[in-house]
Order: sequence, then C-alpha cells, then structure tokens
Amino acid sequence: MTTSDSYLAFAEREARGVSPTYERLSQAVARDPELLALLDTLPPAKRQPNLLFGVVRLAGGPVDDPAAFRAYVLAHWPDVAAQMRVRATQTNEAGRCAVLLPLLAALPQPLALLEVGASAGLCLYPDRYAYRYGDHRVGTGAPVLDCVLTGTVPPDRRPEVVWRAGLDVHPLDVTEPADLAWLDALIWPEHRHRRERLRAAAAVAVADPPLLVRGDLVDDLPTLAARAPAGATLVVFHSSVLYQVPPERRAAFTGLVRTLPGYWIANEEPAVLPQGALPEQPAAGFHNVLALDGRPLAWTRGHGQAASWFG
Repeated sequence: MTTSDSYLAFAEREARGVSPTYERLSQAVARDPELLALLDTLPPAKRQPNLLFGVVRLAGGPVDDPAAFRAYVLAHWPDVAAQMRVRATQTNEAGRCAVLLPLLAALPQPLALLEVGASAGLCLYPDRYAYRYGDHRVGTGAPVLDCVLTGTVPPDRRPEVVWRAGLDVHPLDVTEPADLAWLDALIWPEHRHRRERLRAAAAVAVADPPLLVRGDLVDDLPTLAARAPAGATLVVFHSSVLYQVPPERRAAFTGLVRTLPGYWIANEEPAVLPQGALPEQPAAGFHNVLALDGRPLAWTRGHGQAASWFG
C-alpha cells in the first residue's frame, strides 16, 4: 500500500462519520505529491495519519483547514519529521475498557491485568470506571464510558483487579504535563467528550499509579508476567497496538503469549492479527476484532464506542 493509499484508507475507513476534520486532511494529503514525497522519507511505520496530525496539533499547528495545514507542514518539516521519528501513536483511549468489560467480568476473579502497549496505563482501570450500555449502568464514578453493545447481555459487575501493570517501549506518565499534552494531541479535533474522559481517567491513574515498565513486548513480557501475584488470574491484553509492531515480532509475541498462564485478550484490526474466517462486520466504519485466547468474539469500534458480539 502506498502512502497515498493509506491516507485514503484512513479517511474512508476510520475518519468518515467520526472526524470530518481528519477526513478532509487525509484526503488532501493523499492528493498532494509534495507532502507524500516528504512522508516517504520516513520509515513506513512513521508515515501514518494519526501520527502526522497529532504532531502538528501538539506544536499548535492548524488542522481545520487543509491549505493552512499544508503550508505549516512544508514550512516546519524538519521539526515535524523529527517528532514523527521519535513519537508513536499512543492513543490511550479509556473508552476501550467498555468493550473489554464483558470479557473481564466473566473471567475467574480476581484479576492481574498486564497491558502490552500500555501508553500511560489508562486502560488498566476497568474496575474503577463507570459504564453505560444503553439504559444499563455498571458501576459509579468517572469517567462514564458509553458503549452500544449488541449480540450479548451487558455485564452486571465490574471485575476485581488486584494487580495492574503495563509494558511499553515508551511509557507515558499522566503526572507529566508534556506526556498528558501528547495524549491530548492524539485525540481527534471534534472529540471534546474524549478530552474530558482523558482528564477523568488520568485523575484515576494519578490517585493509584499503575506499574509501568519500559520494555519490549517479546523480550520483557515473561519477566513482568511473573510478577503477577499468586492466586490472581493473569490477563494479558492489548488494543490497537500490534499494527506498530513488525510482522516477525507480532508472530513472536503471539507465540509467546499463548505459553503464559491465564488468558490473552486481543483487540486488533483483523489485517494485523489474522483471525481466520470472520462474519461480515457491521456497516461502515473501522472495526477491530475482540478475541479471547485467539478465538474471535466481537467486532469493536476503535474508541470503544460500540461492540457487536458474534461469538
């Protein structure tokens, strides 16, 4: 897939109906030979739309108008490129806990959670957030995570979590203003509710910080998993992470995680983590596949706003 193709795909599959601003920007970049030539000087994994747009937003550049965005990127390309080379799209969307909750609540309790690609660890608190599945509420407190759930009954409880840890090549700290600013920059322009959710989830993490370890998802996973307390069910999970991992390392990870005790929950794009035969996905929009120990169970929206169960 060319860089132009990837920006068109992002516009059509992920941004359409979700972020008009990013849909316009992606389409404009896809048609701009000069911007595409600059992006193609970066490693393939660093050319992605979310990363480019987030870096520009973090620097205070314009994203509302494609022409102004283009002028900004061309004028500041050395700085933009430098940031894109060292940063990653660490979208730490707490809303994804809403699609994980039906699984987590059904596993043997209590749980020891280990998130791969944890960013700042905001998805390590499914027991602290409140949930709203239509008229069905689970838990109290903030943030309240809304999710349209079909094909299964909403859970009636939150999980009991006795240990929470995250593994990331560059973990973020929500007590650091610069790290919180990057998380904010990765939220799409129109999504004010997600910014409010980020602040509320960050407050939960600040009050009870998770164990965040800098490390590799293959080399360092067994050591961290071994730190989970005895008597708790280990759950290794990840959401929208493996697309940033080279294919050979993905294969090494999936082979390794199957050897660990406990359970493995994946919430990834089907092209990134093939799941075999799948039912037709819901109507338009980008969807991940939620799977337990390699068995696909549901289509999920990228920010946790919906889950359609089939397994």
